[in-house]
Amino acid sequence: MHRKDFITLSSLGFLGLYSCGISHFKNRKNTLAIQLYTVRDAMASNPEKTIERLASMGFTGLEIYGYDGTFFGKTPQEFKRILKNTGVRVISSHHTTGIFQKGRGTLLDNWEKSVEDLHLIGSEFMVCSYLFPEERTMENFRKLPQLLDKSGEITAKAGIQFAYHNHDFEFEKFDDTQNIYDFILKNSSPELVKMELDLYWISKAGIDPLIYFEKYPKRFPLWHVKDMKTGSKDFTEVGNGTIDFERIFKAEKQAGLQYWFLEQDSSDKDIFESIRISRDFIDKHNFFLK
Repeated sequence: MHRKDFITLSSLGFLGLYSCGISHFKNRKNTLAIQLYTVRDAMASNPEKTIERLASMGFTGLEIYGYDGTFFGKTPQEFKRILKNTGVRVISSHHTTGIFQKGRGTLLDNWEKSVEDLHLIGSEFMVCSYLFPEERTMENFRKLPQLLDKSGEITAKAGIQFAYHNHDFEFEKFDDTQNIYDFILKNSSPELVKMELDLYWISKAGIDPLIYFEKYPKRFPLWHVKDMKTGSKDFTEVGNGTIDFERIFKAEKQAGLQYWFLEQDSSDKDIFESIRISRDFIDKHNFFLK
């Protein structure tokens, strides 16, 4: 560990994590990554210290959110320095469509500039993250594959792969023959538009992820790994819920998995304690790409 890192971690009280062997995560062949929405309150307070804390817990990859011309209030150059100082990298970034909530960073507002800034900080993926309830109309669903393709064409020019992230509403009926998710998959380009499969939301919808890996092989390079409580179906730590991750991870090659992100939208504990619990379960069961 460099002296600067030692001083920083010491001041934050994280050296005990290293002495307990947590730094071995950094030596793994594959990245241990997290969606920063998990720690959104901490990010709003102090982005750099939050990323430092995650790095001290073994995370080396990030999926970010909220780009609006800045990254958590930082210019692209400033945020790039934070990444360098903390030793982590951005793998992916979440963006909304701009159909309902307009603004910089959305698919419909100067998307080329968003792609330029994400390219600057080294992101490999850009993801359409969410459709607001006001956007969930038949008209918008019908237009969505075209918007996704167009967005993917622009990211591809910068060497960035575009993808779409699901919730549970996509598994509602689109017509008599298919649900919304199948409509998106069938009517968007398999090359331009990959899928970031959220294992919690597809499970909450009562759908087996392996069905989709078989129907659309190699279309799912990104996953969100989070668990679901028995009964309430609330979010919980990985390993404390009902989702059979071992079974799902055995199908990673069929899915085309490249990266996955730990995420927990809410917790009944301190969120960093929840992250620790999930991380330890992940390490114990070796949920890393083979």
